[in-house]
Amino acid sequence: MLNRIYTRSGDDGTTALGTGERRKKYDLRIEAYGTLDEVNAVIGVARLHMAGDPALDAVLSRIQNDLFDVEADLCMPSEAGKGPGGARLTVTDAQVTWLEGEIDRLNAELAPLESFVLPGGSPAAAYLHLARTVCRRAERMMVALADKPGESVTAAALKYVNRLSDFLFVAGRRMNDKGAADVLWVPGQNR
Repeated sequence: MLNRIYTRSGDDGTTALGTGERRKKYDLRIEAYGTLDEVNAVIGVARLHMAGDPALDAVLSRIQNDLFDVEADLCMPSEAGKGPGGARLTVTDAQVTWLEGEIDRLNAELAPLESFVLPGGSPAAAYLHLARTVCRRAERMMVALADKPGESVTAAALKYVNRLSDFLFVAGRRMNDKGAADVLWVPGQNR
């Protein structure tokens, strides 16, 4: 139960993982799931601008919940961590497969790309592109964490975050009139 917001236990610059182990707040594992929390917050802001697309808003709502599964996965650095019902809290391959299906569904509706897309266009698209860039940062942290001796990151968590950045890209394009209102990069335009 989360009825007390402050505990004072982090006043020494540490925070607890799901296993109870305490780590510095700048620890790479903490940075990774904290950055995923940033992704989630930016998606929340993007959703404020989704009034014209309730179907995409519903997908983003599910993704926000799934992101907590990824964060829980990262918060439990070993197989010992168990969640409700005794199962390990983790993102699953089924969630990755669902996200791939959503990417394919959205991408099929988009105008073909003629150039790289600049973040912008509608407010929802701009925020989805911001979420994508933060997601890529989280992915880089997770890969660095997985490469660190004594650390691990599940394959499903890495796949989910990789696919999520792709999803956020196509979702941003969808919010730009299915790609028709994308802001495109014009190479060398200002030379």
